[in-house]
Amino acid sequence: MMLSRIEILRAIRKKEIRITPFEKTALGAVTIDLRLGDEFVIFKKARAIFVREETILPKNYATKKVLGRHDVLHLKPSQFVLGVTKERIGLSGKIAGRIEGRSRFARLGLMIHVSSSLIQPGSDNVQVLEIVNLSPAPLILKPGTRICQVSFFGTSGDEKYSGKFRMQKGIKI
Repeated sequence: MMLSRIEILRAIRKKEIRITPFEKTALGAVTIDLRLGDEFVIFKKARAIFVREETILPKNYATKKVLGRHDVLHLKPSQFVLGVTKERIGLSGKIAGRIEGRSRFARLGLMIHVSSSLIQPGSDNVQVLEIVNLSPAPLILKPGTRICQVSFFGTSGDEKYSGKFRMQKGIKI
């Protein structure tokens, strides 16, 4: 069952959900808004990549870019980038989350989180966003914008994710 605002606040007090930095004004009825961070991975055109379980990004396929305080990112039509949230989310083994884009930006053609929306129990990291511009116009992204939202769910047990992205502090490429 999805946690309501009151249940999210209760879980935060019990430290089952940790959001750093936390802004109570970002909390809605069943979600909390997260802000766009300043770190991005920009992909280059490359030869075909065979997709299989052990696939990793080839060297020189992408570059990291950290924006300055007043910088923005120009996202071209059909361009795909990775970004991060400003907030770090930590979950106990009793809570899972789901990250989604916000409809106000989807209506512009901006997809904030294309796939892999699950935040595993036991995770403690910034959230990596899979951002794509489906609009025919370039879109300008500014760090600090409330770009996505997270909802939380109780799990039926106390499980913890132990994969390679569990304690991610930035974008791994």
